[in-house]
Amino acid sequence: MILRHRLRHASHPRPGAPGRRNRPGLQASDIILVMMAGLLVAAAIFKIYRADRKVRHPRSKLESLMSQAKSASIMDSRILIPAIAAAFKKLDPRALARNPVMFVVATVSVLTTVLFLRDLAAGNGNLGFSFQINLWLWFTVLFANFAEAVAEGRGKAQADSLRKARTETQAKLLTTNNGSDYRMVPGTSLKVGDVVLVEAGDIIPSDGEVIEGVASVNEAAITGESAPVIRESGGDRSAVTGGTQVLSDWIRVRITAAAGSTFLDRMIALVEGAERQKTPNEIALNILLAGMTLIFVLATATIPSFAIYAGGSIPIIVLVALFVTLIPTTIGALLSAIGIAGMDRLVHFNVLAMSGRAVEAAGDVDTLLLDKTGTITLGNRQATSFRPVRGVSEQDLADAAQLASLADETPEGRSIVVLAKEKYAIRGRDMASLKATFVPFTAQSRMSGVDLEGATIRKGAVDAVLTYVNGDAPSKNGSEVVRELQSLADEVAKSGGTPLAVARDGRLLGVIQLKDIVKGGIRERFTELRRMGIRTVMITGDNPLTAAAIAAEAGVDDFLAQATPEMKLALMREEQAKGKLVAMCGDGTNDAPALAQADVGVAMNTGTVAAREAGNMVDLDSDPTKLIEIVEIGKQLLMTRGALTTFSIANDIAKYFAIIPAMFLTFYPQLGVLNIMGLSTPQSAILSAIIFNALVIVALIPLSLKGVRYRPIGAGALLSRNLLIYGLGGIIVPFIGIKAIDLAVAALGLA
Repeated sequence: MILRHRLRHASHPRPGAPGRRNRPGLQASDIILVMMAGLLVAAAIFKIYRADRKVRHPRSKLESLMSQAKSASIMDSRILIPAIAAAFKKLDPRALARNPVMFVVATVSVLTTVLFLRDLAAGNGNLGFSFQINLWLWFTVLFANFAEAVAEGRGKAQADSLRKARTETQAKLLTTNNGSDYRMVPGTSLKVGDVVLVEAGDIIPSDGEVIEGVASVNEAAITGESAPVIRESGGDRSAVTGGTQVLSDWIRVRITAAAGSTFLDRMIALVEGAERQKTPNEIALNILLAGMTLIFVLATATIPSFAIYAGGSIPIIVLVALFVTLIPTTIGALLSAIGIAGMDRLVHFNVLAMSGRAVEAAGDVDTLLLDKTGTITLGNRQATSFRPVRGVSEQDLADAAQLASLADETPEGRSIVVLAKEKYAIRGRDMASLKATFVPFTAQSRMSGVDLEGATIRKGAVDAVLTYVNGDAPSKNGSEVVRELQSLADEVAKSGGTPLAVARDGRLLGVIQLKDIVKGGIRERFTELRRMGIRTVMITGDNPLTAAAIAAEAGVDDFLAQATPEMKLALMREEQAKGKLVAMCGDGTNDAPALAQADVGVAMNTGTVAAREAGNMVDLDSDPTKLIEIVEIGKQLLMTRGALTTFSIANDIAKYFAIIPAMFLTFYPQLGVLNIMGLSTPQSAILSAIIFNALVIVALIPLSLKGVRYRPIGAGALLSRNLLIYGLGGIIVPFIGIKAIDLAVAALGLA
């Protein structure tokens, strides 16, 4: 038999071991093998532990329940023990079938196990060698299952912590239209459309929308942010989440989610991976791996014919070993873990992705649509001056501006009221006696104001107010007044401020100057995005001059001024029509159409229910700038998958040099020159390759979970760098690893 020959000294038996390869059954060396396997597995798992300890995630903000789950090492008993058990449960053929490569490995492992049991019963064959190959084939499958289970482990720990937050609460269900009478009911019995009263100290029983009142709410159980937030009816701060607590005042909430489909329930399902589906890139890569596996099946099937032609034969166990070491088992084993870990990294940033497809799309994003306010600027615009047109006093302008802003709860509105009070001692009036009707701001009108008895006041975007007064009373404003107002607005805009025009009874009074501040470091962030090949577009309702000034200061590539929701949606569709992937973030109901259209739509947790339902990601911190980190995580996911695929395929070169000479040395002695690693025996060469093939899966689990470090450089430079590191590394590392294992196998007399 070929396996009785050495690679270096085929005609000379090893001293001290004559006839050893003819033993009929298991011997002491096989017991040693099992012990060695256990030690190697323990060492590999310890390597994961050490690597996992070094992983640095962004600071977790889930202080109440999620912090321990997030910070847990994979050596934590909540993760490791279930992962080991899950590795065996995943031997279920139905679970293995989801991974074509590992399903094939499991199938051939069953075949070789049956053949081993047959030979064991008959006392035929080289049982010790067959036992070792079988053992490591099963280890290969189990390690692949273990990698996936470890990736799922932290998510399941987080889900368990979230379940503790889903406590049974009693709700005050309102029974009358005026909201004065209620009865206590279990929170789980609430239906969509029910209205509940939530007072200070109460837990909000389910997801809903505030329809009346204003309250301070502690959302630490969901977002981890200890600072309370304001929730009130109307606007973009009306959505409330079940499980959060009202700290002061009271609100009436209309329930928008049935039991079992609340935001908390969806969080549990997402972090647990219950709804995880394969992404398009995963499916494409699986097809490629399956195709390569089929090619190696055909290639392996032709080898016996060469042996027969040379007058010999090759055992099935050797053919199986060759086949398993050549197919891309490494990336096949880690592919699912990489995808799960990508979603888990987002959870550490307090972002929930509704699907792996969204994370993957983030890595391929070509265009970022960013709202100016809160993303590029601090979002806390303050009124700094009143600038009237000729014939109007500053006090008259300030008086009208304050009246139009008394019901405006935005930072801009409040600052106008304060500025009028500080500069001109104008105090609030009794609006009831004036029979005031407030006109709220809308994205379509881009104005707000107040209708008084015998007077109307409007403030808003300059072009919107001009259109309003020209349609209402064009005779009250001459062309000179209009030009003067536009000149004042241009001066404000060129200075980087935002002008708001004010009109009373159709007469233009002047402009209010608002000033916002561009966030520190944002220009450098946009430079990084540009190096990634991502185009940034600033979306703002400001006029073109203000938008241009801020865009230049922030360093964005383009801007859309005086934007309406329809214009934003049209821009997104235009970009997508060019074949580009578009990402955006939003929090208002008016953002919902664009969030639904975007390839990556990040909704703010503080936003409306409509926005959260439309997006495919939810940012629990409601930080619009996090969109940049989301893109980086998506790119890291794609890079990790590509790097490990390159490493896996490059591994085959060393395995060729290990197994091919071992198989054919008897028939073709000239192949001995290919034994460049100087492996001890044909059996040792084959066994070493199989052991390395299994252990490399465990060794790469930390990298698959942590991800390849992303660098904001061009695609060409990034490809060259990864080919150098993971391509060349994939060639060199197996030579070193297989040789080291061969030395250990030979020293222990295992082959």
